[in-house]
Amino acid sequence: MLRRRRAPPHHVRAAPGLPSRRAVEVDATGPVSTSRRGVRPWRAALLVALAAGTVALLGEAGGPMLSKSVRTLDHLNWAWVPLAVAAEAGSMAAFARSQRRLLRAGGGSRLPMGSVLAVTYAGNAVSASLPFSGSGLATGYTYRRYNERGINAAVAAWALAVSGMFSSFAFALVLAGGAVASRSATATSLGLTAAALALLPSLVVVAALRSMAARRRLNAAFARLTRLARRASGHPRPGAEGSFERLLDRMATLRLPGRQYAEVLGLAVWNWAADCLCLAAAIRATGSHVPWHGLLLAYGAGMSAGSIGLTPGGLGVIEAALAAALTATGISGEHALAAVLVYRLVSFWLVMACGWGAMAALAHQHRRAEARRARRAASQGQTVATRDVR
Repeated sequence: MLRRRRAPPHHVRAAPGLPSRRAVEVDATGPVSTSRRGVRPWRAALLVALAAGTVALLGEAGGPMLSKSVRTLDHLNWAWVPLAVAAEAGSMAAFARSQRRLLRAGGGSRLPMGSVLAVTYAGNAVSASLPFSGSGLATGYTYRRYNERGINAAVAAWALAVSGMFSSFAFALVLAGGAVASRSATATSLGLTAAALALLPSLVVVAALRSMAARRRLNAAFARLTRLARRASGHPRPGAEGSFERLLDRMATLRLPGRQYAEVLGLAVWNWAADCLCLAAAIRATGSHVPWHGLLLAYGAGMSAGSIGLTPGGLGVIEAALAAALTATGISGEHALAAVLVYRLVSFWLVMACGWGAMAALAHQHRRAEARRARRAASQGQTVATRDVR
């Protein structure tokens, strides 16, 4: 699923959908239990080796170009870098605001914007740090953080699913706009085809939430997967099938007024558009002119390549695809790669660093809340004991 992001998400962004069945087991009215099954060492080693090999191969293939791009960075126009940072911050804020709107409309508590923004950054860091499974684990992480803050399981799952649907739909609009703006018949055909493919996740979510027949098929598929998983590992616990069915039924009852759907769609489009503006600012920072006629399509090509999940956050893959796409728009190779490096420094490394900081803050906040609850329970127990003695 595409980000946000991204996972995205930013996004990358990843894109959230329903919580990972391996990551969490949910009850439509109860708490969340987290699976403790770890990643097998040989699988983790294979993923690390694959990611490292991919990055090394890309570096070897583009060595001379990379050295020229590094020299280009020596003459960077730093006035454009704060604008790139501001655009990226606006992109992340748009994604967080859309989720907050969905959580509130679904009947969830009025979470402060700061809390939703922290969870958004932290979830994006999880998604960007792991290959293949990053998006699913990020969705599970985000789901648990919302659940800890009093959001009902069905509301949290519905908000994540609908957010992912609008993110995919908005990305399809970006690709379609880029195809039309390119003024090339071949690029237009490819862009519109990619836009249609990007719509598929949205159609799946709509079918699951609107169609009883689609929900029955999902329930049957989940029951089969659960039986296989239980025979292999003993997890999930008995009753997970019924919990999943009740969760889907509860999600299907949630609705938004048309005006609020339009607001969420607008925020989803801005999530992608602001990230693209970050790229435009990075291009200007290298001294090149922004190829507006091909920028959206080049951006879409880079994000589509990164969504495969071969490396953490599309590391190496996005850089190669995006630099090649920008070169095709007329930017020189060394300037295109330099622009991509500046863009990724802001949209990947800086955002991920902020995400890990947010994750540490959220963990500290959770520990303090648990300590307060423990002290309160102990105090109440002492009060009851004193009354019994009297």
